[in-house]
Amino acid sequence: QVQLVESGGGLVQTGASLRLSCAASSRTFSSYSLAWFRQAPGKERDFVAGISSFAGRTAYADSVKGRFTISRDNAKNTVYLQMNSLKSDDTAVYYCAAEDSIVVVTTTNGFHYWGQGTQVTVSS
Repeated sequence: QVQLVESGGGLVQTGASLRLSCAASSRTFSSYSLAWFRQAPGKERDFVAGISSFAGRTAYADSVKGRFTISRDNAKNTVYLQMNSLKSDDTAVYYCAAEDSIVVVTTTNGFHYWGQGTQVTVSS
């Protein structure tokens, strides 16, 4: 069982930066594939970024490539999402997810463990 707790969301203006954090309670954190998803009101939950276990391979949605960076600190059991050049379209609840897998997982049904979400609002 893995518990995930996100933090770092907030209200920012267009062009600003935010860093989201997701702390996990797991003794085998390094073996988990991790990802960030987001869900805007009335829309489906979409993949944003993912990072594999061990090798740390990454994948990004086209809409955030070049602006967002996912990283992990296995010593701190934490995964991060650095978000730069934020746009109003980035407004959503952001969720982190974890799965015991060695590959990058990019689909919602590929994850068993989810955090409660953190709100990111970008105002123009």
